[in-house]
Amino acid sequence: MKTKYLKQLFKTTALALVVSSSMQSFAAPTDEVVAIVDNSVILKSDLDQGVTEATHQLEAQKKGLPPQNFLQRQVLDQLILREAQLEMVKRYNIKIDENTLNDAVLKVAGQSGIKSLPAFQQKLDGIAPGTYAALRARISQDLAINRLRQQQVMSRIKISDQDVENFLKSPQGQAMLGSQVHVIHARISAQQGVDPQQLAKVAQDVKQALNESNDIAAIGKKFSTKDVKVEGADMGYRDLADLPSELAARVSPLQQGQTTELINVRDGIHVLKLIERKSSDQKAMVTQYQTRHILIQPSEVISPDMAKQTIDSIYNRLKSGEDFTTLAATYSSDTGSARDGGSLGWVTPGSMVPQFEEKMKNTPVGQISQPFQTQYGWHILEVTGVREKDMTQEYQERMARQILGERQFDSELDSWLREVRAHAYVQIKDPELDTKLQRAKAIAAQ
Repeated sequence: MKTKYLKQLFKTTALALVVSSSMQSFAAPTDEVVAIVDNSVILKSDLDQGVTEATHQLEAQKKGLPPQNFLQRQVLDQLILREAQLEMVKRYNIKIDENTLNDAVLKVAGQSGIKSLPAFQQKLDGIAPGTYAALRARISQDLAINRLRQQQVMSRIKISDQDVENFLKSPQGQAMLGSQVHVIHARISAQQGVDPQQLAKVAQDVKQALNESNDIAAIGKKFSTKDVKVEGADMGYRDLADLPSELAARVSPLQQGQTTELINVRDGIHVLKLIERKSSDQKAMVTQYQTRHILIQPSEVISPDMAKQTIDSIYNRLKSGEDFTTLAATYSSDTGSARDGGSLGWVTPGSMVPQFEEKMKNTPVGQISQPFQTQYGWHILEVTGVREKDMTQEYQERMARQILGERQFDSELDSWLREVRAHAYVQIKDPELDTKLQRAKAIAAQ
């Protein structure tokens, strides 16, 4: 059994992991450290839970179980890699805001038919006290790791202007330019507790059915069960520019009649089919906002409370008539824009974090926003102008970079994860387990 296959076993829902681990913790009042990873530890209960979960999934898939000691060592290696990434999350001070976390938890709640966080908390804590808090912590960690990976891996991907130009001249690039696409969209989701492999199997069946038929209503009816829901719609003709960039990047390389690969997101598995493509002369007109801002970012010398007090003081000074340019140059943590009086130039939607973009869109020209918080710290912004700009060429280039970036992401992610594991300080407390872990890694790499 290869390590790559075992990694798939850890893509279970956060809910299943946390509920089962919470219940286990009440049965195991004593614990011991099995490994130290940088400044964190892995407990025996963590390892036991991972092995239990992997065993459950293999049995559910009717696959033969590897030797217990081999499975244990593979699970431990994955836990070590996770802890190493969480240490980097702390080092880079990556924080998940409450709104983002609440949305993610609510999506998990929706899998079990619950539509509010209080009701979800009541259900989980009824299973075992503290389960809801553990779930939130787990999801917050998952979101932070994902954000870390995006930041670190995307910075390693280098796409030159020449790469973009060559792609746009290629048959695939030419097919993307100025295209309208007729697309069918299917989403496959499951109730809480459904084995992820079962969900993936249904999604694969739906993808196969879409390869043979365009009747999404019939496909949905055929494959939906009490545990798995298959929903879909014929989206008709859409300009590629009107689709979310990540979906447009998946659809643009398709030939007529082809489907995308399965797209795993928190609300289920998505798959799209290209029915037809035709040229479009419609331009990609985008509303841009001429914006300047002041950022106060917490740091080792500026506590979160001090950052809030500082931004409030600056806001009061602005309202009293002091010059925005001078205050930005003096106080803003964004040194790049501070040199230009806080100016960000003309900002295109989608280029800023959601909280910043929402505030920018809702602030009238010439008015100063109240202080607001993003993952980067506390901001005040002012919109000094609004315009409509033809972004057709920029959009095409951005799409090309998105497609080329997706081609490189998986290989760069694997390389980065190997580096993270190699650079982490790891001490296995059980010498026998340490020796066998190294041996298992060598076998898995063959």
